[in-house]
Amino acid sequence: MITRYLTYCFLIFGFILNAQELQNTMTLSEYLGYVKTFHPLVKQANLVVTEGEAKLLKSRGAFDPKIDVDYDRKKFKNTEYFDKLNTTFKIPTWFGIEIKGQLEQNDGVFLNPEANVPTDGLYNVGVSVPVARGLLINERMAVLKQSKLFLDQSKEDRKLLVNEILYKATKAYFNWLRYYNEKEVYRTFLENANTRFKGIKRNFETGQSAAIDTTEARIALNNRKLSLENAKLQLIKAQLNLSNFLWIQDTPVELTDNVIPDVETPNVINDALGLSTMSFNGFDVNAHPKMQSLNYKFEGLRVERRLNRNNLLPKVDLEYNFLSETPEIMNSFNTVNYKAGLNISFPLFLRKERGNLKLANAKMQATEFEIDATRVSLNNKINSINQEIESYDIQSNLTTDIVSDYQKLLTAEERKFTVGESSLFLINSRESKLIEARLKAIEIDYKLFNSKAKLFNNVVFDNL
Repeated sequence: MITRYLTYCFLIFGFILNAQELQNTMTLSEYLGYVKTFHPLVKQANLVVTEGEAKLLKSRGAFDPKIDVDYDRKKFKNTEYFDKLNTTFKIPTWFGIEIKGQLEQNDGVFLNPEANVPTDGLYNVGVSVPVARGLLINERMAVLKQSKLFLDQSKEDRKLLVNEILYKATKAYFNWLRYYNEKEVYRTFLENANTRFKGIKRNFETGQSAAIDTTEARIALNNRKLSLENAKLQLIKAQLNLSNFLWIQDTPVELTDNVIPDVETPNVINDALGLSTMSFNGFDVNAHPKMQSLNYKFEGLRVERRLNRNNLLPKVDLEYNFLSETPEIMNSFNTVNYKAGLNISFPLFLRKERGNLKLANAKMQATEFEIDATRVSLNNKINSINQEIESYDIQSNLTTDIVSDYQKLLTAEERKFTVGESSLFLINSRESKLIEARLKAIEIDYKLFNSKAKLFNNVVFDNL
């Protein structure tokens, strides 16, 4: 127990170390591991399965054995009118048949003659059988089947809920990574602008540069400072948004500035999201939890329709009981002494039953339409995401080349400036273009990551 406690303490305080020279990198895999394990909404999603299990347990209760005790006594003016005891033990079975054992003990002055039984009571053992409505399917059978299907459906719904949470958490991580990269870009170019300003200022003091060059360098420096401050603000907001998904046990964790995202995420994103082992071209959309959930829903409606069809039959209940006053002797229960009954009922117009059947058919048809529409939608969505990923891959490669070329131009311009063949204006212009290109590359990578997150949200469910 102590070891476990220390482990949790290490995990919590590992994020909030304030060492100035130490930066803790939180990878995407580590982050998603915390979300899956500790996030309250993931735990809430697990309750969907718990609800399904509770409904299944409740439906099985319809098959529990039951004891009924009916005792009635009347005494008036010192006269015992009657004293009646009727104890029944019932065992419901799957096909609507009910096994029953009963004890009757009746006594009294004004007892109905048909209630007269031996002094020690009358025992009976028998069955009640529906021979039309309720034999092959009845309400308790239907509820139990539907509860089993609902449990399976709830497991698929849980996958959808958890995956949606992980998808939002992944987007928050990518947003954090984007603004961290942007901040680093502005920080790097702020250092360059500061170094350039100091050099030009020294040249001005020694008479090698004009005063206007110092002004231009200071403008560029202040612009870089302004951009960096704005990037820091965006990073803080992204960091706080990320903290919404980060919990240890029941404690929310707020990240500090010394915790940074993994800049190598582009190299490990497929492994972290489980995309590296997926075959998207051959992905079976029918295996998608949404499709599975709808299929279970459809099967539940099929059970309901079967029950409603069965309800069109007349209700014919046959009951037969063997009677004995000596139950300890098994052969005392025979066909000589018995009690039997027949109960028949049948609505003349069947309007209620026919209406329920029409409603069941309509629900099934609506669910079939939903299944077809969902299948097409999922196929198109996955194809669209794959096209996005391919396009952003191409764009990412192009921006990498553009950044490289702009870097070469800036380097060349700086060499020319050192020999007096260029101007500070041209350097700042080249640098601005390079900054724009690097920010564009970060934006495209962010879009690529989001596309992969969407693909994860639609095809990866094995790790849930």
